[in-house]
Amino acid sequence: MATHARVFPNSLTAEQALGFLSALLDTSAVTILTPTERHPELLRQTVREIPHPAGNLFHDIHTAVLLREHGIPEIYTSDTDFLQFRFLKVTDPVHRHRGP
Repeated sequence: MATHARVFPNSLTAEQALGFLSALLDTSAVTILTPTERHPELLRQTVREIPHPAGNLFHDIHTAVLLREHGIPEIYTSDTDFLQFRFLKVTDPVHRHRGP
C-alpha cells in the first residue's frame, strides 16, 4: 500500500487504503494467510537464513514466512527487502525488476 507520504508523492489516505483493501477482501480471489502450526519453526529457519535481521525487516520476515508456509513462491512488490528471501521469486510490478 502506498500510504507513506515521504516515500510516495501521491500516497493514499487511510480512507483510500481501507477502500482498496475492502474491495480486495470482498472478492473470492483473495485469501488472508494466517499462521499454521509450522509457523514458529519456519520463522526460526527464515531468521537464521538472513544475515542481519533487524528493525522493520521483521515485518517482511513475517510476510515471507506466511508465504513460505502456504507454498506461495512469488511476491509482487517493489520492496527490495524481499530479495533477501531465497525461497521467494520477487517481481517488481513498478520497475519490472525480477529477483531470484
